[in-house]
Amino acid sequence: MTKQKPIAEGLFTWPAAQPALLGSRCNDCGIVSFPAAQSCMACSGQDVTVEELPRRGTLWTWTVQRFMPKAPYHSDETEQTFQPYGVGYVALPGGVRVEGRLTENDPAKLRIGMAMDVVFEPYRHEANGDEVIGFFFRPAA
Repeated sequence: MTKQKPIAEGLFTWPAAQPALLGSRCNDCGIVSFPAAQSCMACSGQDVTVEELPRRGTLWTWTVQRFMPKAPYHSDETEQTFQPYGVGYVALPGGVRVEGRLTENDPAKLRIGMAMDVVFEPYRHEANGDEVIGFFFRPAA
């Protein structure tokens, strides 16, 4: 029986009815980081709290990647099936920018400042058949 598993433990809640990215908030200076860390990148404080990040943000910048990613970031694509994909930084409320793969790769459909939703979808399959779930940003409806 195949199962679903996150691409990396601790990046997002999984399984969950409403999955969310997980960040860490410094209780000393208030800076939010993604991915969650055990200390603050800004002040080196050790008092951090892991929290769910907002599910909607705005596209801060983006590009289209036209080459296949290497391990461990590979997908199920092959050289023959590979399609260029969007990559961007999405600014989430609270001051954190998250880099991620976009579900859209058409430059005519992407613009800085547009609303983006985080979504969780299958990314690849392991040799044993398990489905690896990743996070992506999709233009908001």
